[in-house]
Order: sequence, then structure tokens, then C-alpha cells
Amino acid sequence: MLLKPPLSLNFRFSPQTSIFRARNSRNSRMAPPILSLALPSNTGRALSIQSHTVQGYVGNKSAVFPLQLLGYDVDPINSVQFSNHTGYPTFKGQVLNGQQLWDLIEGLEGNDLLFYTHLLTGYIGSESFLNTVLQVVSKLRSTNPGLSYVRDPVMGVEGKLYVPQELVSVYREKVVPVASMLTPNQFEAELLTGFRIQSEGHGREACRLLHAAGPSKVIITSINIDGILLLIGSHQKEKGEPPRQFKIVIPKIPAYFTGTGDLMTALLLGWSNKYPDNLEIAAELAVSSLQAVLHRTLSDYKSAGHDPESTSLEIRLIQSQDDICTPQVKLKAEIYS
Repeated sequence: MLLKPPLSLNFRFSPQTSIFRARNSRNSRMAPPILSLALPSNTGRALSIQSHTVQGYVGNKSAVFPLQLLGYDVDPINSVQFSNHTGYPTFKGQVLNGQQLWDLIEGLEGNDLLFYTHLLTGYIGSESFLNTVLQVVSKLRSTNPGLSYVRDPVMGVEGKLYVPQELVSVYREKVVPVASMLTPNQFEAELLTGFRIQSEGHGREACRLLHAAGPSKVIITSINIDGILLLIGSHQKEKGEPPRQFKIVIPKIPAYFTGTGDLMTALLLGWSNKYPDNLEIAAELAVSSLQAVLHRTLSDYKSAGHDPESTSLEIRLIQSQDDICTPQVKLKAEIYS
């Protein structure tokens, strides 16, 4: 089943933000127009603040290309720049601090380039940088109050915390309330709600608790219940109303892949904006794309004579672009009554 995105726009540019020329250039009257603003795409203009690796696909390397394939103008800010992901024996590179991030935002603001329809953020390892990201959210919404903030609250998995303990309370008290869509895994949803998820019902309740704290869209991307892997999604269209909730049963693949969470959140952003009132359709498309990427990755490693269960695998993103643009939906959402 192939689904094509509708042609309608889901955002508007206001007169106050329709400045398309860089005002601080040496000769402002000769400055070229900023085409991503003057001729915006049918989908939106996204700012993605995530990690970057020279080799491999994690963070921005895993998120920017799929969003561009889905029609978005994407401006990446690399929170780190490493030679490769940290799962290798060694890595080298640089880490952006909060002041350096703010310098980039001020540079964009100084040239009237801060109009974005979406902000996407992933792993953040320090409280100071996370607080600066929250300032960025406020700054972007002062330019476009309708900004959608999609947040993957990367903190850990299966009981193992990746970030300092003090970041958990920052996420819970400051990040969740300003997020538009949240994409935690099971462990992260538990950290954010203080609620143990041991059943589908618990997963649905965790979504409701997160709605009450802020975001209208919540997708717990992976929940393991009695050996069955589920995605549970929830969309509360109006505060105080019961959310529309659904699940997708996801087949397990006997391998460990890097960059999948970053890719999944980017796909959810991409498709949910095309189907703003049908989060379950967006999730079906995102899951279907991700599954196709993983199966291609697994097949290619086997073709190269590598045991896919012996190491983590770098996803085959470029080779899977057709599956990103036009995924074949094989895993359907089941709506909870």
C-alpha cells in the first residue's frame, strides 16, 4: 500500500517574518533572496540540533537526509562533531557548548533567518546545553508562535541511563511542557512520568500523563511486553479531551543498529506534519520506512559476509531512499477503543 502526502500546507508565514534578504550583508540591496523563506516547501523549514559523525549515520546524519527526501528544508546544527559514533573503540572530535549554540542562533537572528516551522532535537548530554536549547525554543516561538517542537528525550534504554541524573528532572519539569511531540522509549517514558510500564494499559496511561504535562502527540517508540515489541501512540487534539490512542506490533530483528531512534523521530516528524490529524497513519509510514531500512541493512551485512549479531550495524540510509519517500505499509495501527 503506497500513500502519498496531501498537497495542503500546514503552516503560514506572517508578514512580520517575510523578510527574505540578509540585512547585514555588505550590500544589502544586492543580497540574494533566501529561497527557503521566499519560496517555502510544501512541508516546512526545520532546525535540527543533534550530533554529527563524519562516518556513519546517527544524529543529524540519520535525520536530515530523510526529512529532505520528504520535502523539508532542514538546517542542521551539530551539537557534537565526532569522527564516528562512540560505539567504536575510539573516536575524536569536538563538542558544542551552550554559548556556541547561542552564537549560531544570534547569527541567524541578525540576518532575519530564524523563521522555522519545526525544531527537532535528540541526544543532549549536559544540563547547560539543554537549558540553552530551551532558550532556543522560546526564541523560535517569538518569531513563529506556531513552531512545532519535536523532542526525542534520549536518556537511556532498558534501565541504563545515558545522561547525568540531574538531566532527568530538567526533561520532566522544563522540556516536556514545551514539546509538541515526544518520542520516548519505554524506559524514558517511565523516567518522565515516574510510572512503571508493565502492560499496554500502563503504556496508554503513561501517554495520558505526558499529555497532561504538555505535548499533544506522544509516541512511545518501543515497549516490550511479555516478549512482544509494541509502539504505542497517542494524540490529544484538545486539552481535556480523551486522546486517540493506537498500537503497532513491531517484528523483532535479531541485530543491534545505530541511529534508529534518530531516524524514527525524523520520520515521525516528517509524516505527522503531512497527516496532522492522523497520527496513526504517520506512525504506520514511519515504522514501515524504518523496518525497510533495517532489513536492507541486515541483508547487506550478510552479503558482505559479516555476522550481524556480532557488532552494532550502521544503517544503509542512502540505499533506502525509495523506502523513505514511498514506504510500503505492511504494519498497520490498531486503534484502541
